[in-house]
Amino acid sequence: MSRQVPFVWYELMTTDAAGAAAFYGKVVGWTVSEPEPGSPMDYRMILRDDGAPTGGLLALTAEMQAGGARPAWVPYLGTSDFDATLAAIESDGATVLMPRTDIAEGSFAMVTDPQGAPFYLMQPRPPEASPDAQSHVWDRAKAQHARWNELATSDPAAAKVFYAKHFGFEFNNSMPMGAAGEYSFIDFDGQGLGAVMPIMDPGRPPSWLVYFGVPSATAAKDAIEDAGGFVMMGPHEVPGGDWIVVATDPQGAAFGVVGPQGD
Repeated sequence: MSRQVPFVWYELMTTDAAGAAAFYGKVVGWTVSEPEPGSPMDYRMILRDDGAPTGGLLALTAEMQAGGARPAWVPYLGTSDFDATLAAIESDGATVLMPRTDIAEGSFAMVTDPQGAPFYLMQPRPPEASPDAQSHVWDRAKAQHARWNELATSDPAAAKVFYAKHFGFEFNNSMPMGAAGEYSFIDFDGQGLGAVMPIMDPGRPPSWLVYFGVPSATAAKDAIEDAGGFVMMGPHEVPGGDWIVVATDPQGAAFGVVGPQGD
């Protein structure tokens, strides 16, 4: 069995759960569950055609928004020892935004890396019947899965040291971006997970951008615009022959799609 990739879950924080569900259904083909009855928060599963989840959708309350929460996609990075990893990343400059929470599926906390990019730290708890189960929300080749994770940061060199030390990222290859710097590819256990790059827009804070697989980048671009999203870039061909689109959904969360050019 290959090692579990560090990206174990993805969460869409949004101000309009129903609107976001309709939008991503048209763009990526997901369905979104209803919230759990009796749950203290509006949290829904984002489901692929195979019935398995790619992530969760959190409806932001007025209180959350007053505290600074905004629509965004946020990745969960896994660890096998939550307390030790949290202490280690804090020692190296991470900031805890939301303290440890324990649920049936594991323990997690929301943090920012030393440059300010938010992510969740999580120690997953596999089902008792499947103690060796792994997360399958990320897949480098499949539609409706997360396929690429791109960190735009104010200090790529420091970010690479941080994620290599605490999450096992390797940086073996890079692509020059001219005066902007380098696009440094993230490797893990022989797989390409994404990249680290300098922030291109001075007004954008450090953040992760998640690309989800689609069967046609062209069709996805049209669906984004038809459903009220805003296309910032693309369709654009990338090395390897895939095509990408970078956009914001109607609530303002940035995301990408990747796949064949299509029609």
